[in-house]
Amino acid sequence: MSRYDAIVFDFDGVLVESVDVKTRAFAALYACHGPEIVAQVVAFHLANGGLSRFEKFRYFHNKLLGLPLTREEENKLAAEFNARVESTVVEAPWVDGAEEFLIKHHTDIPLFVASGTPEEELKRILQKRQISHYFRAAFGSPTKKGDILRDILKSGGYSPERMLMVGDSLLDMEGANEAGICFLGRSVLPDSIFPPDVAVLPDMSGLQGFIRDGNLHKSLVIHER
Repeated sequence: MSRYDAIVFDFDGVLVESVDVKTRAFAALYACHGPEIVAQVVAFHLANGGLSRFEKFRYFHNKLLGLPLTREEENKLAAEFNARVESTVVEAPWVDGAEEFLIKHHTDIPLFVASGTPEEELKRILQKRQISHYFRAAFGSPTKKGDILRDILKSGGYSPERMLMVGDSLLDMEGANEAGICFLGRSVLPDSIFPPDVAVLPDMSGLQGFIRDGNLHKSLVIHER
């Protein structure tokens, strides 16, 4: 029996191993500005998982390059980025345990996706992977994570303590905190980016046990908490 009445997943890095795909795409888009800018672009991208690509483009241009970014230029960057990543994300491997969890639980627990990917692109990816039926709904940018989670909470009539967000970024955690719901982190790093009091899994193979009793087997915890 689940401790939660609804579970919301981030997509990249939580359900599928697609973070590197987008990292390479950002690096390629800014390669013409030299290796130092590319290094800063990659660092910012990795530190701000869940932030929309449009917000990242604006940061890269305004803060790193000191250049204005017109709507036309932004749309051109977005189109090139999409061309580099969408088909690859469709084919990206599952995070261990994710597919099995969705297959087993989508009929007894309402499942949702809340991603920083543009919403229409996210829905196309789910359709192409033939997994849309696992989710009650999927939401993406430009809506912020906190707003998405509050909307799910309100529309479903869920109790905050009975709704879980699973994410791999601080923005995911902050969105869960804004909505007042529970949060579970995913990280493969030896030193988790999350605060010490946040439960963390290295993949989704331990998720079933966590939603059942809240306990993380020690072999699944990134570091002692």
